[in-house]
Amino acid sequence: MHKTPQEKFWAEEFGDDYISRNESASLMASKTAMFADILAKTRDVNSAVEFGCNIGMNLAAISRLRPGIDIHAIEINAKAAELCGKRFPEGDITHGSIFDYTPEKPCELAFTCGVMIHLNPEMLPKTYEKLAAASSKYVLIAEYYNTSPVAIPYRGHDDRLFKRDFAREFMESHPEYSLVAYNFVYRHDPMFPDDDITWFLMEK
Repeated sequence: MHKTPQEKFWAEEFGDDYISRNESASLMASKTAMFADILAKTRDVNSAVEFGCNIGMNLAAISRLRPGIDIHAIEINAKAAELCGKRFPEGDITHGSIFDYTPEKPCELAFTCGVMIHLNPEMLPKTYEKLAAASSKYVLIAEYYNTSPVAIPYRGHDDRLFKRDFAREFMESHPEYSLVAYNFVYRHDPMFPDDDITWFLMEK
């Protein structure tokens, strides 16, 4: 299942430990605020697929804003995938690798949020291909932004966090998508802080 050292890292103990850091009422509020901003720029989004869903906090925010939305996701960590599946018993939550994943049918929104920063950079072209194929309308990339590729130590580990202009690379490789909107979520926002995420919404 594990195509890269980065996938193995998140599938095992470090990924298990991450679960406990990825759920709180304040984080849920911040994610709901961010996705409210994003979804306000869309039309007729009735299905969504997340690449790297962890326990489903992003999908939970989307579901609050779009009750009844059809939920799909892929997650490399078995414990996180199980918890996400329990959160969305009617959803289609798959345990496995992004690089092997193809949803049963394209969704109106396909997205990543804080996931591509942790992927092996050599696998990004395949990730962009998978995202494009999984979407019938919108692709959302919400990651750490940098004008040029850079690797940053992550909690004492090297080659586990990468910043770059993911959205530009995606649109260059898939010119059928164009930019709809973008914004930045500041970790010191007094109301809804969320880890310096820059999001880019693109439409086909």
